Amino acid sequence: MNIAVLGAQWGDEGKGKIVDLLTPNFSFVSRYQGGHNAGHTVYVNGRKFILRLLPSGILHASVSCIIGNGLVVDPQALFAEIDEITAAGIDVTGRLFVSSKAHLILPYHKELDVLSEAKRGERKIGTTSRGIGPAYEDKIGRRGIRVGDLAEHASRQMLEDAVRHNVEARNHLIPDAHMDWREVLAGLDAIWTRLRPFVADVSVLLDEAIRSGKRVMFEGAQGTLLDIDHGTYPYVTSSNATTGGICTGLGIGPRHITGVMGVAKAYTTRVGEGPFPSELLDDMGQKLRDGGSEYGSVTGRPRRCGWFDAVALRYAVRVNGLDALAITKMDVLDGFETLKICTSYTVGGQALDHFPSEIGQLARCEPVYREVKGWTAPTAGARRFEDLPDEARAYIATLEEVCGVPVVLISTGSDRHDTILRSDSLAARWFTLPD
Repeated sequence: MNIAVLGAQWGDEGKGKIVDLLTPNFSFVSRYQGGHNAGHTVYVNGRKFILRLLPSGILHASVSCIIGNGLVVDPQALFAEIDEITAAGIDVTGRLFVSSKAHLILPYHKELDVLSEAKRGERKIGTTSRGIGPAYEDKIGRRGIRVGDLAEHASRQMLEDAVRHNVEARNHLIPDAHMDWREVLAGLDAIWTRLRPFVADVSVLLDEAIRSGKRVMFEGAQGTLLDIDHGTYPYVTSSNATTGGICTGLGIGPRHITGVMGVAKAYTTRVGEGPFPSELLDDMGQKLRDGGSEYGSVTGRPRRCGWFDAVALRYAVRVNGLDALAITKMDVLDGFETLKICTSYTVGGQALDHFPSEIGQLARCEPVYREVKGWTAPTAGARRFEDLPDEARAYIATLEEVCGVPVVLISTGSDRHDTILRSDSLAARWFTLPD
């Protein structure tokens, strides 16, 4: 089985832990979109790792990891991350592969990102200003620079022309600080010297692996509601975080994806601007934020918090073809007397069961809640479904009912082993958990 694991909300769902936990069942873990604005936090033996570009499976020495062509890669950020985990005793030699078709984030992209966000004023998106959007803009505008363009066999003249054109465009927009295109070009030569050993045609690599019977996990970054096409546009990321991004972001056919698992928190969060129907702006929202340590792993920004939104989750089920759901941060809800689940919206007094495609309508949506009983006995650290309080098991059953997809994994803490795999679930046929 080749399984996709992706975010079913607005990102930050805890995908890193889930991917890391399941990695021993696979030979390859492959990222297919996004950039180093996605921070996947993994705890191993009490040590915290924040992985931005590297797939979350990199912490397992026997597993190969792929950075696909659907990503935009900041070389310096990648090198810094490699150096960081190497210093922690994790060797990536011979098992990290970067697509030759992946586009590069260069210094002018970051400056243009900051400029673009500043010009928006009150209409700001809330980006991380790491150059992600401008790099994708260059990709779509057919003026981007790809990893393979740095190779010795590539056209030097085409590379020079592209760098000169892009830097001159940047200097036109930011005239008070001149950038020399020759220095940028020289920097690319140095980048290629270090990047060369990792570069591969990952489409060929994955095809050969799958045909030989090796198992692949496809790792998504961000989340469904941040997808450039299917998210809450324009308050989205610049790539396809949904299952469709797997095929285009890695160069494989859809038949290679044999199962899709969405990851969602037991409540809902989002970072940045944009509508959020179930958001809590009171003490309850702060209680969720504090209990779940809801601050960005890369930026440190506080996350907006709210009750679980089943309308949005049903949308994620539909656009991704979710077979199963992993629920994370279950333990954060310990001690709540009453919990709420948003099961539908109202707009102007009219009921709405489906997630709206138009951002203005979503902004006017009011949540309709179903109240359920909370629990006082702790779920933290539980590793069997039977160990959960009756009310917690009932909460999971309600989520399954209102979302229309089975909950197969439940995370009850940050440690790898604080996880429940339901033995009677579809996922139990996909993989096993490590001892």
